[in-house]
Amino acid sequence: MLLIKNGKIFTMAGKTYENGYILIDKGKIIETGNGSWEPGSRTCQSEADKSCDSSQLKIIDAKGRYVLPGFIDAHCHVGMWEDAVGFEGADGNEMTDPVTPHLRAIDGVYYKDRSFAEALEYGVTTAVTGPGSANVIGGQFAALKTYGNRLEDMILKEPVAMKVAFGENPKTVYGGNKKSPMTRMATAAILRENLIKARQYKQKLEDYYKDKEKNQKPDFDMKMEALLMVLNGEIPLKAHAHRADDILTAIRIAKEFNLKITLEHCTEGHLIKDILLEEGIPVVIGPSLSDRSKIELRNQSLKTPGILSKAGVKVAIMTDHPVIPLKYLGLCAAMAVKEGMPEEDALKAITINAAEIAGISDRVGSIEAGKDADIVIFSGHPFEFRSKVDMTIINGSVVYERCENE
Repeated sequence: MLLIKNGKIFTMAGKTYENGYILIDKGKIIETGNGSWEPGSRTCQSEADKSCDSSQLKIIDAKGRYVLPGFIDAHCHVGMWEDAVGFEGADGNEMTDPVTPHLRAIDGVYYKDRSFAEALEYGVTTAVTGPGSANVIGGQFAALKTYGNRLEDMILKEPVAMKVAFGENPKTVYGGNKKSPMTRMATAAILRENLIKARQYKQKLEDYYKDKEKNQKPDFDMKMEALLMVLNGEIPLKAHAHRADDILTAIRIAKEFNLKITLEHCTEGHLIKDILLEEGIPVVIGPSLSDRSKIELRNQSLKTPGILSKAGVKVAIMTDHPVIPLKYLGLCAAMAVKEGMPEEDALKAITINAAEIAGISDRVGSIEAGKDADIVIFSGHPFEFRSKVDMTIINGSVVYERCENE
């Protein structure tokens, strides 16, 4: 068992403890509260509680420091583009076919990339990573812990979403080679075409299993199999869209096929905030600290997260690593606060909101009983520029501890 005590705990579950404790066992949070906790003072409520062995209790004294759930980046490409490597480490875009739903992030991630270790030093414990936006349908994202001895140890959930892209990127990659898509019309048509094919594939499978004597089983199609998860509502479309018209096209197609969707980047989301609120679609905004490197970013603003969150839209903030290094996720949120985003909303944008949008909030995103013990102890408020991470805990184990002279 592990006890964290005397911390200013932001649970991100509606409670803040000025002097609280967190009790952890077997990698899970089993109790939180205000004040002190003493062995034998609690009442076992479940079999998990009864298995706790207080004789093996280890204690971390937070000494009044800030304690939060580990930060979550809801959209990045960490491990897909290796740090300081170049082409040999670039495994995020299969730019030979605009339709690649069968590609899986876990087969492209270099788990030893030092960006994961750097993330631990800045309190980022989960990264939702996957293919880039070269293709209309890019492939499957995965949620990874930022610590593990092998990739399999890091997987939190896989897949979590299907990447699709609108706007300049697919046009640039394929139009430059005189291949489709060269226009926004073609991008939308290619996505629709493959969703229709997947729907037909699904129907043939259902007909076959209803009556195997009457109906023939369709030939196996790996791409269509991957898209079945989208059609069945198991995972959402993770739609790369910067410009307002591209955002609306993504929404239009999702509604046509009755699909779950999250809006990624959403650079011009502040221009259509009422529509986003009406549609009830969550957004993952960023990278806002980067330059306006292409035309569709001309309305990029650090004010966008605050405008949308104040309007009632559920917002997460991303780094889009390697565009902005994963370790600077907290800085991205702090800059959003500087430009008008309420502090609590910004904290949610890199904890519980990010977890809910990624479909992993049953495991991470808040400090609550039953969730993974992914916890960070900061020297001061995490949005204070000079604050440092003193300790990072993942699955109940200390995976980073700052030396006193750092």
